[in-house]
Amino acid sequence: MIEFVLDGRSRVATYMQLVVQVKQALRVGLLCSGDQLPKVREVAQQLAINPNTVLKAYRELVLEGLAEGRPGVGTFVTGSLAGPSLGSQAQLRDELVAWLERAEAAGMSADDIAALIETTIRGTRVPHELG
Repeated sequence: MIEFVLDGRSRVATYMQLVVQVKQALRVGLLCSGDQLPKVREVAQQLAINPNTVLKAYRELVLEGLAEGRPGVGTFVTGSLAGPSLGSQAQLRDELVAWLERAEAAGMSADDIAALIETTIRGTRVPHELG
């Protein structure tokens, strides 16, 4: 089950933050086709946002072919973004969790970690990937 987290400092619209998080969960295999997304009311209460914001996010996922609404039941994942190497992602994720724990133990903040990751990604991409 996915648990949404909002970044109040982000310039990305709230509904789009939810869409991005679902896509990320699909990409790494945390959500699979057939999984039910959290109920609109539950997400709205948990995040203290308007239920219409959650509905907008779920409608966007439906439009993109990644989910479907079932009246009276909920919203379910229908698509996948997982790549062929999903099996190896589990090990990489475990290693990343261990690295994050070491970074936090070394005194790095979430912003420090994010900045390090972003600059490293930008610095290691070959030119044709940047376009």
